[in-house]
Amino acid sequence: MQTSVSTPSLPLSVPTSAAAVEPLRIDLVEDSAGLEALRPEWQELLKASSVDCLFLCWEWLAAWWKHVAGGRRLHVLTVRRDGRLVGIAPWALRPAQPGRLIPFRALEFMGMGDIGSDYLDLIAHPEDEAEVVKVLGDYLEKHRMFAEFQRFKHSSQRVGTLISRLDQAGWQTQQLITENCAYLDLKGHSWKSYLSTVSRSHRANVNRRQRRLMESFQSVEFLRATDEVTRIACFDDFARLHAMRWSGDERSTALTGAAVMAFHEEFSRLALERGWLRLYVLKLDGKSVASTYSFRYGDVFYYYQAGYDPAYGSYSVGLTTLAMAIERSIEEGITEIDFLHGEEEYKALWTRTRRDLERAQCFPPNVYGALYRKTMGLRRGLKRLIRWPNRLREIQA
Repeated sequence: MQTSVSTPSLPLSVPTSAAAVEPLRIDLVEDSAGLEALRPEWQELLKASSVDCLFLCWEWLAAWWKHVAGGRRLHVLTVRRDGRLVGIAPWALRPAQPGRLIPFRALEFMGMGDIGSDYLDLIAHPEDEAEVVKVLGDYLEKHRMFAEFQRFKHSSQRVGTLISRLDQAGWQTQQLITENCAYLDLKGHSWKSYLSTVSRSHRANVNRRQRRLMESFQSVEFLRATDEVTRIACFDDFARLHAMRWSGDERSTALTGAAVMAFHEEFSRLALERGWLRLYVLKLDGKSVASTYSFRYGDVFYYYQAGYDPAYGSYSVGLTTLAMAIERSIEEGITEIDFLHGEEEYKALWTRTRRDLERAQCFPPNVYGALYRKTMGLRRGLKRLIRWPNRLREIQA
């Protein structure tokens, strides 16, 4: 069965070395049918790769493409050796945005935009990784496409090698650490031993808050969605509690808009089917007061979003729900809690360990690349100018 869609300008058969028995071949997938056909091979390759994570799984990115890709065009490159899939560049083409001083289209990772994907990367079989990156670099050099790669690990050898290759070919590249992801290592820990690693005041607060719930309410339930009926009910609770949590002066765009909600409706259903969904609701005397919408993928618990009823804020139900989720994770044998990107203060209570995320802009060596680079520089200058009055007010205050 054909699993990719070739275009007239492709395939590119690129011999990777004189000793290679079979050259690598690149094909371009541009439509939903081609993406759907890739599903089983994508899943198999991701599992074999060194970048296997929730945000690169087919289910996450296919749901992104279906619901929240916006005006982007699919531009997935598959790399094959003798018909066997050995590499995927999960890319999309972002349209020009003249109103935002972005004059040309740009190649970027799938998953960008409103859903908060982290750890985006190139997917390759470990034995073919170097050759996959080489042919993808050849492709970019031939087509001279501006590329902006975001939310990849600072330590990514694949993206780092690709950028170095473009540098050597005369491209102008700019790299910047933009965000970090807090995480905690649970290997070898029980709940009690893990709590011994946090500050004494935080440990005492967690224990005190849990005792207070038990003493103040006749019924304390911590429920997990385990079937389709409870998934729908728990997700409704989560969405309501998330909206309540962010109904004041603070705002969150995590669940804004019908398209984003449709994405989460579909992905939470798929995640439940795969056994990944960790959607918890805390009920006090039968009333849903806090929730966490998270996922277990492999041995990692991704703490994605949460919500709570501010009327129960004095009971610290948000903190207690997270504590219960961590305790459950340890009981399950999960070895890592990943809080994902964001500078929320609560994360420092649980861990000081961080992973850096990076952004790279790659400008081709032609007049369009030079114009794009100058425009992006102008855009950054205008952003600083716009922010300066607010910064001045903060200093004066």
